[in-house]
Amino acid sequence: MAGHELPEPADRKRQLADHSGEPLPRADPRHACDPAFRHGVVVGFDGSTSSERALAYAIGMAQRSGSGLIIVHVANRLPTTVWAGCEPPVFVDVPDHRTEVLGLELACADYLSEVPWILVERGGDICHELEEVGREYEADAIVVGSTHGLVGRLFGSVAGRLTRKAQRPVVTIP
Repeated sequence: MAGHELPEPADRKRQLADHSGEPLPRADPRHACDPAFRHGVVVGFDGSTSSERALAYAIGMAQRSGSGLIIVHVANRLPTTVWAGCEPPVFVDVPDHRTEVLGLELACADYLSEVPWILVERGGDICHELEEVGREYEADAIVVGSTHGLVGRLFGSVAGRLTRKAQRPVVTIP
């Protein structure tokens, strides 16, 4: 099964009606996920060396458990205070074409041919978004690569923050 992104619903305003003629509340499309990937393995991926190692481990983990692989790329979000100097900080989405490039690279990768996988793009805090995807898919585990360098020392590593807050097992790959 080749990788794919979950498409947005074509008509987000469509509601189903029950027998009384009252429209049913519409489900949040963010929480609608492919049931084939429930209880899969979530892996954070940004194309770095540590995330490639995490992906390799997650592939093996998904194969051994017979589950799907949910590859998550968290796009950049920057506070507008960096640019506008306004208070309080408001976050804006920065166009991140890296997800498209990563998706094409993953689609051509032979090592992903043995496991069903999807690529999910999110924007925001990496730890929060990985845990949110894990919750939505009822993932058995989240796999991340370790953070090296000055950024990890100053702000704390993604793996460390995720380990403290996650509601499911977190596997950190060096």
